[in-house]
Amino acid sequence: MSANRFDVVIVGAGHNGLVTAAYLARAGRKVLVLERREMVGGCSVTEEIWPGFRVSTAAYLASLLQERIVRELELHRFGYIVDPKDPAFFSMFPDGRHFFMWQDERKTLDEIAKFSTRDAETYPGFEQHLEELARFVEGLLLTTPPDFPPRRLGDFVEYLKLSARMLKLSRSEMVGLVKIFTESAADFLDEWFESPEVKVTLATDGVIGANGGPRSPGTAYILLHHCMGGVGGKRGLWGFVRGGMGAISEAIAESARSHGAEIRVNAPVQRILSGNRRVRGVVLEDGEEIEAPIVASNLDPHITFLRLIQESELDSEFRESIRRFRTEGTSLKINLALSGLPDFRVLPGAGPQHRATMHICPSIEYVERAWDDAKYGRPSNRPMIEMTIPTMYDPSLAPPGHHIMGIFLQYAPYTLHDANWDDIRDAYADHVLNLVEEYAPNFRSLVLARQVLTPLDLERRFGITGGNIFHGEMSLDQMFVMRPVAGWARYRTPIHGLYLCGSGAHPGGGVMGAPGYNAARAILKGGMEPSEERRAASVWSSPG
Repeated sequence: MSANRFDVVIVGAGHNGLVTAAYLARAGRKVLVLERREMVGGCSVTEEIWPGFRVSTAAYLASLLQERIVRELELHRFGYIVDPKDPAFFSMFPDGRHFFMWQDERKTLDEIAKFSTRDAETYPGFEQHLEELARFVEGLLLTTPPDFPPRRLGDFVEYLKLSARMLKLSRSEMVGLVKIFTESAADFLDEWFESPEVKVTLATDGVIGANGGPRSPGTAYILLHHCMGGVGGKRGLWGFVRGGMGAISEAIAESARSHGAEIRVNAPVQRILSGNRRVRGVVLEDGEEIEAPIVASNLDPHITFLRLIQESELDSEFRESIRRFRTEGTSLKINLALSGLPDFRVLPGAGPQHRATMHICPSIEYVERAWDDAKYGRPSNRPMIEMTIPTMYDPSLAPPGHHIMGIFLQYAPYTLHDANWDDIRDAYADHVLNLVEEYAPNFRSLVLARQVLTPLDLERRFGITGGNIFHGEMSLDQMFVMRPVAGWARYRTPIHGLYLCGSGAHPGGGVMGAPGYNAARAILKGGMEPSEERRAASVWSSPG
């Protein structure tokens, strides 16, 4: 085989593309990963933005990365370590009260009881209900969706298998599944709790990255989606990765390299080569052509099909379906270098509050009003603000005595009604910092430097269309058998030999690795001779 010919070329070294590369390399394929940036990881990266400050510029917490992938790719051997977040949440309220959620359920129940003894009694049942729903949905994460509509007899068999799994559920679990997929986060929580403070703290997971408010149908599933991972064996727990989120990507990359995969950075792909609806390889922006019978794209569906593939290679119906795939984001990230810790009015001094995800969003109505602004093309006047300080767990990320803070907020629509982000970016960031200072009077004086990433900046920097952190909305009509479009949810595409392996495929966004895992399995099952397929099967059945 020539030096410029590979079994598989993967476009984009986001964490999913790296997972695909690692599994294919383990199966003996000659794999090349091409990344346009100077580092691997996509949105899961650690960057030294300011001297001595190493920042998780985009993704900032870990939980969803599938344990099977961690085990089989031996990521701990390659430096993957997660420090569980404890406390999990710290919410501040204008009346001077505050609310912690802890790893220790007893401590959490005591906190809830400060707001409602009834809710404290209800909470264990709520947790058990989420556990039951998550167990079922988790069973779908590392599976290939059946074709929809069904085309062959085998498709009907897949639906029968899915039905058999559902029949094992109790009546309450079946009802719960319907509700979690269709209800709003607020409606779902209203059935369990009475305290506004408890409800809004839990509702934040339902709107992170979503184009919708807590009363928008479908946000209940986003809440569940964020509860399907875990750290240290505890479901729903999130943690800080030692060395920042880039350590995840580097560990996966090293696992792939250990099995022979080649990874090239500063190698932007200009076009995916194909003819007669069969992939032939890729051409880089510098003109270099690389041959491969299989190409897997870790890029979002819009970039893959509307920019990298010749229009004549796709039928008009498919292209129009991809154009309708909704990809505009509403999330904004501000990264800060701090000279010290914020001093909160509701709980002065240093303490466990700085180790938690810190929320500024006093009520469901507050968050819904923030969404109302975004619906009409305006950044939220009083956004939902989520803050984290990773240096509380890993001081090596900043110079001694200094800290990093990440502010993630909803809502900042990609498309603005009467402004553009390049003009208002700094003024809006000032506004956000002033809002934080209402709760922490010393806050502005601590800020040494800042990086503001609007949805437009996320698109430019990380190559995600519309700045959508999930590679596309995770609404019911864009999930499972409908992701990215009906009839093409099985990682294959209308171009023979071209696959999707990023978050635009099932099961969607988050640093979980599942789309990359599933795509690798589809490639190994669909692109080889029978003898090779039997060999590849051992990759998936091995204990790791």
